[in-house]
Amino acid sequence: MIPGEKMLASLDDDPPILICADLQVEYLTEGRCHVITDADAIMSRCLELMTLWRGQLWPVMHLKRIAQAAWFNPASNLTDWIAELKPKPGELAFEHPLPSAYSSARFAEYMANMRNIRCVLAGFSLDETILSTVVDGFHRSHRYCIVSDAVASRRPGVGDAASYKQAVVRVIANFAGVQGSSELIGASGKITV
Repeated sequence: MIPGEKMLASLDDDPPILICADLQVEYLTEGRCHVITDADAIMSRCLELMTLWRGQLWPVMHLKRIAQAAWFNPASNLTDWIAELKPKPGELAFEHPLPSAYSSARFAEYMANMRNIRCVLAGFSLDETILSTVVDGFHRSHRYCIVSDAVASRRPGVGDAASYKQAVVRVIANFAGVQGSSELIGASGKITV
């Protein structure tokens, strides 16, 4: 996909896949280094997108970060899905040990076997999972679009969160389309990817 280009649908295209990145308790837990300050607004938009996709019977996919670092305890409930955003029966879920979803052999194989797909990304870990997945996908000729007001990242070490998010989104725009939820969901309530 040419960066900045809209993902136009034709009659031959399959419906777009909504990929929900790292919607885990870790990002809501105060005192944790990964806490997201605007999580409620992002979760609301993600839920709205999931509801639309599920209503159309379009595919919804979930990514879950399972790091292998010394600080990471996979037995902790911090890796659990956020209750209202967890996968429903029949939806695919992939665990990935590194920032990119392609670090999951199952995800990489699934995507390699798909043809002419369009993926819409929303969720947490904008500066890690979403960025690295989009770049990996770009190098594999997979088409991605992020929903700019349905993504978030942890607090940056320096500077304000809004400027940091804008900078990361600008970098992602070199590798994927970027749309706001109002652009993605037209005035009619129809999805325009």
